Amino acid sequence: MPAYIHQIETDVPANSYTQEFAREFMKQHVADRDAVKRILHRVYALSGIDKRHSVITEFTSGESGDFFDAETQTFLNPGTAARNDRYTREAKELFVRLARKTVEASDFETNDITHVVTASCTGFFAPGPEYFIVRGLGLPPSTRRYHIGFMGCYAAFPALKLAETITAEDPDAVVLIVCLELCTLHLQPKTDTDALLSAAVFGDGAGAAIVSRREPAAGKPALRMDGMFTALTPQGEQDMAWTIGDNGFDMVLSTYIPDIIQSNIGSLLAPILGDKTDPEQFGYWAIHPGGRAILDKIAQSLSLEPVQLGPSRQVLSEYGNMSSATILFVLKSLLYDFPALNKPVISMAFGPGLTVETGLFTPLNQPEPAAEISATTDAALPQKP
Repeated sequence: MPAYIHQIETDVPANSYTQEFAREFMKQHVADRDAVKRILHRVYALSGIDKRHSVITEFTSGESGDFFDAETQTFLNPGTAARNDRYTREAKELFVRLARKTVEASDFETNDITHVVTASCTGFFAPGPEYFIVRGLGLPPSTRRYHIGFMGCYAAFPALKLAETITAEDPDAVVLIVCLELCTLHLQPKTDTDALLSAAVFGDGAGAAIVSRREPAAGKPALRMDGMFTALTPQGEQDMAWTIGDNGFDMVLSTYIPDIIQSNIGSLLAPILGDKTDPEQFGYWAIHPGGRAILDKIAQSLSLEPVQLGPSRQVLSEYGNMSSATILFVLKSLLYDFPALNKPVISMAFGPGLTVETGLFTPLNQPEPAAEISATTDAALPQKP
């Protein structure tokens, strides 16, 4: 009896910035030389991103805050404690709101939930987010709860694997997963390459899923979990990493990451592909859109049709990289917004190490997508010249 992802829901902060606004703001307040302005302009223009959400509102609100002094028009660089305090305030509310939204949208009742698993790498507080979900939803104090911290962009996969293990041991278990990241709270007014790349791609958002062994209801979209694997690239340990600094988390995000993934794509996919070596045997490739170059390299390496990466490119365009929450946005998009290809889905996410998580899913009961999206190609998605 397989495990199923029964419900996927997402949420974002109400505040958002267009990529054009973010680009010009950074050029005005961070870039101190024309050469830096040119680099910054190019990075933003070629990002494949149209808009990102953020809990930082002071850049346009006209009011001063942790990150911007409206009176002096100064980009501030708050300490880690101030950033984490803001994470704590914003994340508590968003974790509980999305958890409640996910259960209410599903075929499950609140009293069906037996386990809560949360994931985040952009802040800390204790009691943790899983505690506040249990309290906020009125779940029994005996509800089993787990938090996955500091794993980065691939953390949704360990959460799903934990849910798969839990439901294998107890087929009656129902696991609620919530991944939330407030990446923009670590924005820094710096001009080194890592800081520029991070500032150009990361956004805030949360994704949630319910996993159980219960057969999905007729007509209810779901994903059957057919296999999940972990791999490490031979190189890349220093190319994606971060540490806690005095002014937020210091990110290392090397421009070599897409090349490392491309050069190892065969070995990374071997465990999950088995004897299925033809990419045409699969439908969508739900790839974590860590950046446009990653999607481009994978599409090139596997000779994928444009529509196969449509959900990943759509999420990148509309939300940017939201770390661990992003892959849940992609899986939700392919379930609801794109035409059914009636083939298994390969999913991948990347994180520090360089760690690569892969998953094989079979979509069930996909609804008819909106007419304007049903013929999606790369050309139809918002792209920068």
